[in-house]
Amino acid sequence: MHRLGVLGWPVAHSRSPAIHNAALAALGMRDWHYQRLPVPPELFAETVRALGDSGFVGANVTIPHKQAALALAEQSSAAALAIGAANTLTFAPDGTIAAENTDAPGLISALEQLVGLPVRPSALVLGAGGSARAAVWALREAGAREVSVWNRTPERAAVLARDLGVRAVSEPTSADLLVNCTSVGLTGKIEGPGSPASGRLRHPLERSASEPEGLNQLGLTFDQVGEYSYVIDMVYRSGLTPLLAAAREHGARTLDGLEILVAQGALSFELWTGRAAPLEVMRRAARNLQGAD
Repeated sequence: MHRLGVLGWPVAHSRSPAIHNAALAALGMRDWHYQRLPVPPELFAETVRALGDSGFVGANVTIPHKQAALALAEQSSAAALAIGAANTLTFAPDGTIAAENTDAPGLISALEQLVGLPVRPSALVLGAGGSARAAVWALREAGAREVSVWNRTPERAAVLARDLGVRAVSEPTSADLLVNCTSVGLTGKIEGPGSPASGRLRHPLERSASEPEGLNQLGLTFDQVGEYSYVIDMVYRSGLTPLLAAAREHGARTLDGLEILVAQGALSFELWTGRAAPLEVMRRAARNLQGAD
């Protein structure tokens, strides 16, 4: 049995097993299986080093392990090194651990779906972890005219900005594109839109001091969200995140993390298996769980 998995803490919410197992089944790869691997930070290195001997060919890496994954690998791609984080590990028969980052090309693929986005947009990235590093690098490489980064811990934003040559800001600033790379919005549930065509909410958000805690955690108010014409939330879950709910209420074009998850997952799949990923199968598997908790 060839084993694959996703390392995270938490990881119960991950749809990667459904996506990858659907792809494996579609290609008749019955001797392959993908599973969740919940691992706390203090056990990450020990666990990863043991995976190869346990039959694992590769593993995706999610919050909060992406920077630790890069540090642990003996071999790393140029992109992973430049970003400073890895979301894909491959275990060679000789025990070598190789690191890659497929988050960045996944985000670039998602950007192509935001019709009307300026060719060289200004962008604000929220967060300073592995996903934020990938997003900043991807936006910079895609030619964004300005990339800013904000984090609740300013020191972390400053380090990311210095490492990748962008601007750290002390508070969220206006931009064409807003990308949330934090875990804010992962839990809880916001009602979906009453009309997909209009993007209006069945229960609009309060525009007062009682705004959802999620927006406050992102350093935003409801009115501030209206300053962004395009909003991507790397978080995916049942229903809308507070950020996407507010963005849709303002009429912004939005994209949740599932498209990015599928795009980066397809690249990981091809790296591990040497087979072309059945992208539509993976996308259907992700969306079929949209209503599941």
